[in-house]
Amino acid sequence: MDFERLTRRRRAQVALGSLLLMLAAVGATRWADAPRWLALALLLGLAGLLLAWRGLAGLRAGPAAAAPLPAFAEDSERQAQRLVLLESQLAQVPVALWTQSAGGEVKPLNARAHRLIAPGGALDRSELLARLAASRGAAGHELLRVATERGSERWLLAGSALNLAGAQTRLLALMPVESELEAETLRAWRQLVHVLTHEIMNSLTPIASLSRTAQELVAESNAPDPDLTLALEAVARRAESLARFVTDYRQVSDWPEPRFEVVELRALLDRLEALVGESWRARGGTARFELDEATLSLRADAGQLEQVLLNLIKNAADATAGLAAPSLQLSARQVRGGRLQISVQDNGPGVPPGLEADIFLPFFSARPGGSGIGLAVVRNLVHGMGGTVRCLRPLGGGGLFVLSF
Repeated sequence: MDFERLTRRRRAQVALGSLLLMLAAVGATRWADAPRWLALALLLGLAGLLLAWRGLAGLRAGPAAAAPLPAFAEDSERQAQRLVLLESQLAQVPVALWTQSAGGEVKPLNARAHRLIAPGGALDRSELLARLAASRGAAGHELLRVATERGSERWLLAGSALNLAGAQTRLLALMPVESELEAETLRAWRQLVHVLTHEIMNSLTPIASLSRTAQELVAESNAPDPDLTLALEAVARRAESLARFVTDYRQVSDWPEPRFEVVELRALLDRLEALVGESWRARGGTARFELDEATLSLRADAGQLEQVLLNLIKNAADATAGLAAPSLQLSARQVRGGRLQISVQDNGPGVPPGLEADIFLPFFSARPGGSGIGLAVVRNLVHGMGGTVRCLRPLGGGGLFVLSF
């Protein structure tokens, strides 16, 4: 139907509607005392009003309303909706996606990539982009270390070469794997410690028992050999010492599962200050426990979190043992991204460069005479509560441990 014919039809609708309105008005006046005829006149008036309104609306719409919507226009609308949905899904992918042009320029493709180079993400944005541009991700996988506010984190980089509209480009995917790798490392250490301690105790038990029996037999003899007695005593002492050693190290793998509850950090810091504050002041030092907001809270195991902080405070006390004015600062604050950070800092010599990750390994200690247990327990407990612990190097020197939840 062309526009002229449609216009004539709409004008006819307006005319017919107007006629019906006139007839309804006449009928309502003539049959005002007859309810049935009056109701019929009103219905006739409503029909005329609706017909006239549709005709006038069509005339106001003009030629655009007369043209049928092409099939390809409906397809384009559906494609646009699919594109919006795809872009929304891409923005929520938990992997940082990037594109690299043929000239080598790397650009973020989704929200995760934008957050990584925004404040609160990578400490050095230009360095990260340069490493992505120089990577061999298109040829396989590559493990990258990215320095962030939470410390060094490992990311897996993969890439794929694409040809889009005749232009060569690369799609890079940067996946966070720090938590997964750390979980596997902790699981392997726990299994190793469990097996070692079990086997050592199996061997120590008969050694300790036989040494005690041999001591008794020598003591009961008529002429005990002093050298033999001394040797058996040495064996017994070493067996007991090794048994205590193994018992201590069992705690690296035998911690119970956390029991989560809401922990009010103000109350926790007050308890810690009551426990250790006086000892630091007695050494001529200071101990500060600070919160950015008094209402900060955390869902964690209260007992295990307190044990973690006590271990870090003891580590700080050992690091500052030779100082005339030791300083301890424990602070909690909410950082970008809604994460909660608890920092324990001292003014000691700090961790030697290059050992920031090794100090969390069981049996490893950067301090002469250290057991290598405390920080391993800290990492196990923090990871079990869904957090991470990092050793950082503050600009002013000293030791700094940061827990992130």
